Amino acid sequence: MSIVKTPKPPYYAVIFTSQHTQKEWAEYEKTSAKMAELAQGMPGFLGVESVRDELGFGITSVYWKDLESINAWRDHTEHKKVKKRGRAIWYEKYFLRIAKVEKDYGKI
Repeated sequence: MSIVKTPKPPYYAVIFTSQHTQKEWAEYEKTSAKMAELAQGMPGFLGVESVRDELGFGITSVYWKDLESINAWRDHTEHKKVKKRGRAIWYEKYFLRIAKVEKDYGKI
């Protein structure tokens, strides 16, 4: 994983913070990779950055061109099924934030 090179702002970040139950870990990893691949094919997708520690705490930031793109991903049929499974099995706790990026800077 590396730092995503995003376009000049404005754009949006969907920040998903979670505590994994560590149940069904192999299925989770496989499904997570599939969801990342699906998201990459969606219009407006700009990139993803994700980290998870050995205790299951993770933060994933997904960057999107606009709110319409975020809503399309939220409503994607397969993504909806996986979210339901995540709430039922994989996530002990989770929180989602959507932020408009108005300024960014750094060295990539």
